[in-house]
Amino acid sequence: MTQGNPVQDLERTLDSVERLIGGVRPEQWSNPTPCTDWDVRQLVSHMASGNLRFAAIVSGGPVTPEASDDPAKALRAAGAALLDSFTQPGALERSYQSPFGELPGPALVHLRIGEMLTHGWDLARATGQMPDLPEDLAEQELAAFRAQLGNAPRESSPVGQPQPVADDAPAIDRLAAFLGRSVMADAGARA
Repeated sequence: MTQGNPVQDLERTLDSVERLIGGVRPEQWSNPTPCTDWDVRQLVSHMASGNLRFAAIVSGGPVTPEASDDPAKALRAAGAALLDSFTQPGALERSYQSPFGELPGPALVHLRIGEMLTHGWDLARATGQMPDLPEDLAEQELAAFRAQLGNAPRESSPVGQPQPVADDAPAIDRLAAFLGRSVMADAGARA
């Protein structure tokens, strides 16, 4: 896992995703994403609801989102709630019952970092932006996912089978490919 502060790493990830959301043009909210069931608006809503769900797990109670028709605002509020939950005294020292079983606080932080990085890549791809996400964190999460998932079949997993990617591709592309995203189709367009 990380050698630094996991909450600071989460904050860096959330800030990077927020910058990508700031680059979404009004007409792009209905664009398809690499997550074929979701358009951009639905993807951002999924990220916000995941952050709220994990904030509730850590805080031990419901975290109620503000009503908003603005997906960017909703994601910012959910990110703030998530950060607030992890900065409470002792939050990282406890274990929590999560959708993936009982996990220590730092492992929950890493789940959110991995999810936000991956969906940040999805968002960038769907809106024609460069996935300007923390390369060191993408490398760290890729190593963690490789250790967790290895070469095991993923039929019942929420992530797809690994896809081809150049060994020297940016870490965020290698992370996306490992989690089932096709990155080769337009790799030359970003070079």
